[in-house]
Amino acid sequence: MNKKNLGFTLVEIMIVVAIIGLLAAIAIPSFVKARNTSQQNACVNNLRQIDGGKEQWAMADRQSDGAAVITASVNEYIKGNTTPECPGAGTYIYGNIGSNPACDGVTVTSHVFAGGGA
Repeated sequence: MNKKNLGFTLVEIMIVVAIIGLLAAIAIPSFVKARNTSQQNACVNNLRQIDGGKEQWAMADRQSDGAAVITASVNEYIKGNTTPECPGAGTYIYGNIGSNPACDGVTVTSHVFAGGGA
């Protein structure tokens, strides 16, 4: 009977594991960066919603620049009637009328909605 060597040698398995490890070392930082960028974009979009809700509330209640914001009243102008949830585990700071809302993100670096529109 002629016996064939079936299977892989230890060297072949080590080479495959090394290649997989190298690919993982290249890919994982890219995935982390993509996740952080995605969270920042979601946070900026939430800040844009908050800013729009503040502006609508200010116009409806005839509030002037510098007036204190009543969060519950502003939330009536935001989808879901509640403060959006920060994807970076932070909290949103509405600020006064005329100022831009901000986020003190924990996972995502803190940032402020720049205002304006596209």
